[in-house]
Amino acid sequence: MNGFIGEFFGTMILILLGAGTGASINLKKAYAKGSDWTYVTISWGLAVTMGVYVAGLLGSDGHLNPAVTIGFALAGLFKWSLVGPYLAGQFLGAFVGAALVIIQFYPHFKETTTEEDGNQVGIFATAPAIKSSLANFLSEVIATFAFIFVLLNLGDFTQGLKPLIVGFLITAIGMALGSTTGFALNPARDWGPRLAYTILPVPNRGNTHWEYAWVPMVGPIVGGAIACFLEVSLV
Repeated sequence: MNGFIGEFFGTMILILLGAGTGASINLKKAYAKGSDWTYVTISWGLAVTMGVYVAGLLGSDGHLNPAVTIGFALAGLFKWSLVGPYLAGQFLGAFVGAALVIIQFYPHFKETTTEEDGNQVGIFATAPAIKSSLANFLSEVIATFAFIFVLLNLGDFTQGLKPLIVGFLITAIGMALGSTTGFALNPARDWGPRLAYTILPVPNRGNTHWEYAWVPMVGPIVGGAIACFLEVSLV
């Protein structure tokens, strides 16, 4: 399947654990409600680690992220013939992972009746702390650049303990740079779950804010491409 299966299941696990964290800290009567940013960044780091392990064992390179796949391909580091299956696996896996979170937390969505109480798209997707199109875009470009530039220097990041290092990297990016926009870093991680929250029967659903969705789509792709071209020029 040219990496589709690995990318699908790896991204599904990434979003199941990552968006599950969002539900846990936001929805009423969940034990983790109100947990802090450190909890969020560590959880997302571990979610990426587990997703990469799954993807690698199931035959893909563990990208889990269109910004990685497209950036690598643009810089000649990845075959264009594999880009389509990888992207399909990433976006579909993200959607399914989010759907599983909706099922898991369905009673809690029913209890959480307003956005102010926590039933919001931020469980699944990203939003800016301060709304500014240019600043938000640049935040995603810079954070994704840092992520993928370091990733490129890890070699095959599906092997041994390297997925754990990737998770540490995500946590570090989240702690240092992620508090401006929620560190999407990944178009599939944002768009797949945002779409699931939009079209699936979520009780008391809040605003899905598609007017912002171009930022976590375009910003990471630009940041990833810059990182890949810089890496190629240096080695």
